[in-house]
Amino acid sequence: MKHIFTYGGHPAQRHLTIGCILGNKAAGRRMTQVTAFDAGEAAAAADAGIDTVTVGCETVEEIRAAAPHIFITAAQATREHVTEDQALGGAIDAMVKGADAVYTPRSLSHIERIAREGISVQGHAGLFPARSTQVGGLRTVGKTADEALDLLCRFRRLEDAGAYSVEVECVAGDALAEIGRYSRLVTVTIGAGSSGDIILSYMSDLSGDTPAPPRHARAFGDVGKIRRQLRAERAKALQGYRAAVMDGSFPDAETTIFMSGHELDKLREGLDKFQPVHR
Repeated sequence: MKHIFTYGGHPAQRHLTIGCILGNKAAGRRMTQVTAFDAGEAAAAADAGIDTVTVGCETVEEIRAAAPHIFITAAQATREHVTEDQALGGAIDAMVKGADAVYTPRSLSHIERIAREGISVQGHAGLFPARSTQVGGLRTVGKTADEALDLLCRFRRLEDAGAYSVEVECVAGDALAEIGRYSRLVTVTIGAGSSGDIILSYMSDLSGDTPAPPRHARAFGDVGKIRRQLRAERAKALQGYRAAVMDGSFPDAETTIFMSGHELDKLREGLDKFQPVHR
């Protein structure tokens, strides 16, 4: 466990720091990363010994509370933090709330602006699904030598902008294995083979909670089956409840509290002075 001060100026402990991650890269020690969309997923990842989690900027605070020692990368969404000022402000806010690094899908100038403030920033390379129309659709990048070399140039530009890391998405595994040796960036890979420094998976994919997972994913559990059973049991309970209300079997004597006989007689005497409402 490493003792640190957070970006917000508070003493804390982390299982991993940027220094540890860089050291693991140099030593060839592979690390794991998963998405965590809520506190429960983050706590489960920490309990399972996952090295790092990537989370939405809006959830950093609750996830840090649930997993105080895990390394957190706060991911800026494509539709948010549009200008450089917004990206920098969002990055600072996420770091103050407990993030250890910030991912941005935006331009090199955004990355440079964030990095200049001493924030560890991660960029993106390979397939970017939201921009997939620019490369002919959802496909693997780097299957030609020219495309793989272009990818290395992207790595170099990210390094020059001050990024310490890059998320590499849907890239030919052998291409990344070759060009990765020519970059100092920590590679966080999803759908890019086994040569990445940190292997990233979506929590829903690895837990078997995605109905139609992508080709690069593998399910190591079957949360989807449990979720389907839960929905079936809920539907069964709702149908049973409605039927019991309709036939008068619920509420019944066991689920109803009654007055004493004496108090009931008094009530009826008192009601004699009132006129019943006819419906």
